[in-house]
Amino acid sequence: MRENIDWPPPACTPTGNLARNLGMCPDWDSNLRPLGAWVDAQPLSHSAGQHLLLDNLLMAAILEEERLNKLRIESQGSPETLISLKKGYLFMYNLVQFLGFSWMFVNMTVRFFILGKESFYDTFHTMADMMYFCQMLAVVETINAAIGVTKSPVIPSVLQLFGRNFILFIIFGTMEEMQNKAVVFFVFYIWSTIEIFRYPFYMLSCIDMDWKVLTWLRYTVWIPLYPLGCLAEAVSVIQSIPVFNETGRFSFTLPYPVKIKVRFSFFLQVYLIILFLGLYINFRHLYKQRRRRYGQRKKKTH
Repeated sequence: MRENIDWPPPACTPTGNLARNLGMCPDWDSNLRPLGAWVDAQPLSHSAGQHLLLDNLLMAAILEEERLNKLRIESQGSPETLISLKKGYLFMYNLVQFLGFSWMFVNMTVRFFILGKESFYDTFHTMADMMYFCQMLAVVETINAAIGVTKSPVIPSVLQLFGRNFILFIIFGTMEEMQNKAVVFFVFYIWSTIEIFRYPFYMLSCIDMDWKVLTWLRYTVWIPLYPLGCLAEAVSVIQSIPVFNETGRFSFTLPYPVKIKVRFSFFLQVYLIILFLGLYINFRHLYKQRRRRYGQRKKKTH
């Protein structure tokens, strides 16, 4: 009996496995391969390979830039962290200065009530160490203004620092004859009175607090105290002139052929002019600050 052979052979019978039904092809392994594998298996042209390489290089450069920016931010610190460190640093500086001047103010006040006028003549020996410390630390305040850590103007800060340190280290510090005079008490007391209101005001500003009474005192107390302090400093300079003339300290003779002896008292007389000029500059600066603080409020009330 002759068998019937169909040619061409019939297509494969569909099954329940859809992967095997794709094209009805008997290549079962190829049909089971994921669709994306066909793309990977195809060879890339030369131009397509270049584009893929450029994309990979660009992505690597972007990731490296992000990594470097992250490291740079971590090393420098976030802006909020830097602001917090700045406020903490200024708060501690003002706190230390406030404690130092407060100690001197309270000490001199108590000694005056107990000893009376007798406390005037040994003020330097009891307060000099603390005053030296506070005035040397005040150099930091001028540096902060110079480099922009604070918004204080540089010239008034330099004038006040130079003026006080000249009186403290030159007039009082180098001349023992001046250390027992009553003018030392008034100079130290006025300086301390000014600072026990100024530094707490700056402390509260660092933590965004505004105590109205303290603010008013900070912008008002200087009106009588700065002229009084300038007057006390001028008296100390005038009293020191004959002492420097007698001792000849810091005097010198110009070389040949001039051979003129220049007394240090000449520079003290020049300093008196600079002293009152500095008072005018600081007074004008503080007046502008007070006017900015309270001038606009007065205009609104009218």
